[in-house]
Amino acid sequence: MKKSILNRFLKYVQIDTQSDEDSQTFPSTKKQFDLAYHLEKELKQLGLKNVDVDTYGYVTATLPSNTDKKIPTIGFLAHMDTAPDMSGENVKPQVFENYNGKNIPINTDLDICLSVKEFPELKNYIGQTIITASGKTLLGADDKAGIAEIMTAMEYLGKHPEIKHGTIKVAFTPDEEVGKGVDFFDVKKFGADYAYTVDGGPIGELEYENFNAASAKIKIQGRNIHPGYAKDKMINAILIATEINEMLPKNERPELTENYEGFFHITKLNGTVEEAEIQYIIRDHDKSKFENKKAFIQNIVESINKKYNQPITGIEIKDQYYNMREKIEPVMHIVEKAKQAMIEVGVKPEIKPVRGGTDGARLSYMGLPCPNIFTGGHNYHGKYEYAVLESMEKSVQVILRIIENSARTD
Repeated sequence: MKKSILNRFLKYVQIDTQSDEDSQTFPSTKKQFDLAYHLEKELKQLGLKNVDVDTYGYVTATLPSNTDKKIPTIGFLAHMDTAPDMSGENVKPQVFENYNGKNIPINTDLDICLSVKEFPELKNYIGQTIITASGKTLLGADDKAGIAEIMTAMEYLGKHPEIKHGTIKVAFTPDEEVGKGVDFFDVKKFGADYAYTVDGGPIGELEYENFNAASAKIKIQGRNIHPGYAKDKMINAILIATEINEMLPKNERPELTENYEGFFHITKLNGTVEEAEIQYIIRDHDKSKFENKKAFIQNIVESINKKYNQPITGIEIKDQYYNMREKIEPVMHIVEKAKQAMIEVGVKPEIKPVRGGTDGARLSYMGLPCPNIFTGGHNYHGKYEYAVLESMEKSVQVILRIIENSARTD
């Protein structure tokens, strides 16, 4: 099984599927279709039915039930796109077998390594297989590891018809990384009673809580005057941008928060004296704290306009997704199914809130309850990203055990 997972994963990560947060199309980049059509072909070869890539780039397929028993239809989803944070072009994966517990040289020319001091969890994987990129791109384990795991599970079921199962639905989505992954996803057509996103991190992660999320874009109109004659006339948009940022609580930044603590995260700052723009993401698990954060940044902008006695700043706040806990709690048995499956295959469940979001968060509000399970990846969205092959194998085993147990107990 490990060889099958590895071969798939190495193939998928070399297909560039980076999404674009500034695009107005859906999917945001046409190149995501390259992987979509590859998966379509592979799903057909595996014998799945109703395999389709629609105009939006959604890949869907069905593994029909092989029993007369009435069993709920279970879905498994992963996303095809990789994050805009770092290039996904020309990914050159590296496989480090039988990891020895020391620093892993990702790129000796650039002096980039996975340092045990900086990433002490590496010690958990001594003797296992670590996969990295070259230090020049991200790896793409988020979420091509999840895709490889779902595909391998479907392949295994096809080769083992003695394993009884109900109808299984599979979907691979575009644009998750830019918060649009299920904008056009047809939950009713998909036809699952409940589902799991395979989009978590290290082995054991099981999540049914996530951030409430919003984006904020602040535009600042300054006034550029020759600096020699600027007294009482110039309004420097760059300085106002830094003033706004300093007015946000300094202890509510991503690098200073953990667990259930929310944050304001500045993601982009562009500007000249004449005009500037700041972009933030706003996150909190607690709905009331989330609303307060949005109001807080709105009040900052209004206070700047009041200070300068003119409308030089404007803000656009958009909600992106909400905490799925509200929708999962009434059907907690699906979380218990995943938890039990992990225990049975020798994985210790680590139930924790997602400090981010998944397609499953929005799907849960669209009527498809959808907790999240681990893929075996670490350090997503950057050059230090890596995946652990043995953890990926365990993820496949968890998927299979969820399916097997459902056929026995439902």
